[in-house]
Amino acid sequence: MAFYSSGVEYGIHSLMSMVDGNGDARDMSVRELAELQNVPYDYLAKIFTRLSRAGLVVSTEGKGGGFRLARASELISVLDIVHAIDGQKSMFECKEIRQRLALFDEKPPAWACDGPCGVRSVMDSAQQRMEEELARHTVLDLARKMFRKAPDTFTIEVKQWVNDRRSKA
Repeated sequence: MAFYSSGVEYGIHSLMSMVDGNGDARDMSVRELAELQNVPYDYLAKIFTRLSRAGLVVSTEGKGGGFRLARASELISVLDIVHAIDGQKSMFECKEIRQRLALFDEKPPAWACDGPCGVRSVMDSAQQRMEEELARHTVLDLARKMFRKAPDTFTIEVKQWVNDRRSKA
């Protein structure tokens, strides 16, 4: 079972699609992003509501409307997107098992409760490291990695694809 929802992946890819290899932003509608990525429109619309509430995107007016990044792509971290979509969740919930051993007859000795739980400390440390790693990577970093792998024509193809959809609307 995944720790983060599929919405996190959809959100990250959507914001990556809203920038080119230079980091220049492009306005896009949720419908365009859903069709481009072949993901469910209704679900992506809910994701963009969360991204907007978190101040990562702002709505744009005009024919069909859409969204643009609220700040430069190098200032939006993967952790920002994760928190906007899935919230700040803990990967571990300590149940204080150490205090519930059958040997203790419902009254654990002081030594069993002394200090933080070792298991919880390890899990909290793991979450902290994971979040530090997510905070190190930005939308621009990921977009640039994608564009380095893609043929030089990819940016032009995406732009043309969007323009074709807009001209038909």
